[in-house]
Amino acid sequence: MSHPHPELGPPPPLAEGGLRIVPLGGLGEIGRNMSVLEYGGKLLIIDCGVLFPEDHQPGVDLILPDFSVIADRLDDVVGVILTHGHEDHIGAVPYLLRQREDLPLIGSQLTLALVEAKLREHRITPLTLAVAEGRHERFGPFDCEFIAVNHSIPDALAVAVSTPAGVVLHTGDFKMDQLPLDRRITDLRAFARLGEAGVDLFMVDSTNAEVPGFTTSEREIAPVLDRVFGQAERRIIVASFASHVHRVQQVLDAAHAHGRRVALVGRSMVRNMAVAADLGYLKVPEGVLIDARSIDDLPEDRIVLMCTGSQGEPMAALSRMAHRDHQIRVGRGDTVVLASSLIPGNENAVYRVINGLTRLGASVVHQGNARVHVSGHASAGELLYCYNIVRPRNVMPVHGEVRHLVANAELAIATGVPRERVVLAEDGVVVDLVDGVATVVGALPVGYVYVDGASIGELTEADLKDRRILGEEGFISVIVVVDSGTGKVVAGPEIHARGFAEDDTVFDAVRPRIIDALAATAGDGNLDPYALQQIVRRTIGKWVSERFRRRPMIIPVVIEA
Repeated sequence: MSHPHPELGPPPPLAEGGLRIVPLGGLGEIGRNMSVLEYGGKLLIIDCGVLFPEDHQPGVDLILPDFSVIADRLDDVVGVILTHGHEDHIGAVPYLLRQREDLPLIGSQLTLALVEAKLREHRITPLTLAVAEGRHERFGPFDCEFIAVNHSIPDALAVAVSTPAGVVLHTGDFKMDQLPLDRRITDLRAFARLGEAGVDLFMVDSTNAEVPGFTTSEREIAPVLDRVFGQAERRIIVASFASHVHRVQQVLDAAHAHGRRVALVGRSMVRNMAVAADLGYLKVPEGVLIDARSIDDLPEDRIVLMCTGSQGEPMAALSRMAHRDHQIRVGRGDTVVLASSLIPGNENAVYRVINGLTRLGASVVHQGNARVHVSGHASAGELLYCYNIVRPRNVMPVHGEVRHLVANAELAIATGVPRERVVLAEDGVVVDLVDGVATVVGALPVGYVYVDGASIGELTEADLKDRRILGEEGFISVIVVVDSGTGKVVAGPEIHARGFAEDDTVFDAVRPRIIDALAATAGDGNLDPYALQQIVRRTIGKWVSERFRRRPMIIPVVIEA
């Protein structure tokens, strides 16, 4: 098993006739999935998604893959294949197309429709090619076959990429639900056919590799929703991903069965479901869907609100309801259903929303107390089936945190794939397929690219550290006026604090220390304002640490007079 490590150097030039795979996101995290395949001087991109920020990344809106690795080679890109329409696979497309707007986007009908709706908000008109399962297309040296896979969104595709270097089968996100709502199952016959011909590298979804057995069918959600709707006294509020067409369909069906009307809340929810309905992927029962502005005209026991925010996102509708920052006021007797699984890293945010809603008197139904969601990813039993069907020569686990990638690698090994043929890589680790063997050959520097309002990529880790300090430890400013000739303090120190529990008068005790420290420095002949600022910073920082065991951000200002 090949393990990435910090000592990996830059990769050598790609060997003649070799295929290179560079993951720019999605390996080591759940999100921002993006892989770049290179052959014969041309590049093919598979997916281009975003990662949503965690608590330790305050103020960040989105996290993008690091495009810098291919920034000077965008003219070599022959296509961007999008396996399905979830944000962690398509969300970064607008930011990539800002760098080259005519990059061809390839995907299923629904996937491209969702991308195009998103791109309209960015005023970008893309070049697209709609494909379906069973179709072959050639992009430069890459011959691609598209294969139906079942996931938690319709129209998901796996892709088999053939070059003279070998065949790469990339599953995208998938599971093997045998009774899916749209009756579109993962095409294991195609997997078997490709396996018989020879798959040189199998890139496999790892998200549920630690989960034993088989992922539950989507159909098992319907009876639970039916029971929840039957017991609800007042309004029902269901939170889900804005792209989860199957879950919205089940909510519409349950509402219809119980004589309720459904209003969609949240811009992305309204946009995506309009796209899905227009294309026939969402079947809306007659008279069930209403405008959110008309909910006050109906009795509360006849209303269902379908909204975003199932991951505790601060600006999403459900989070704002929990904090009473939304026009829809949640109260006693309301039922709230969180119809999604927890994405790792979002636990605290979700629990805050659950607690906030419960405090307001709502009954909260979530995955922890009812089967209101099933995963869209294959569990260990399904992955074993796939390995036995495909019998790949090399395996590269993708889409998951390190623990998921390792668990997936062990499954491959258990089915007989030689340990040395299982490539365990992370973002930036370069894998070459040469003469039928996949190996790690180096690593490229790839980092997180933060979207912060209108700023893209300008926010650094140092900035985030400052924000965390401000949020956790507070802020102290110190202003001192000194004589430019003698360094003697002529005014101040004036000290102010924010996010610091104590009153500003507590700083009376440290003012003499600052004056003495500045006098000592000036006595040594050092009148440089920057040096004096550092003396102020160290003096008050040491005192605050000793007295309060805090490490606030300290901004010293020394003014010469």
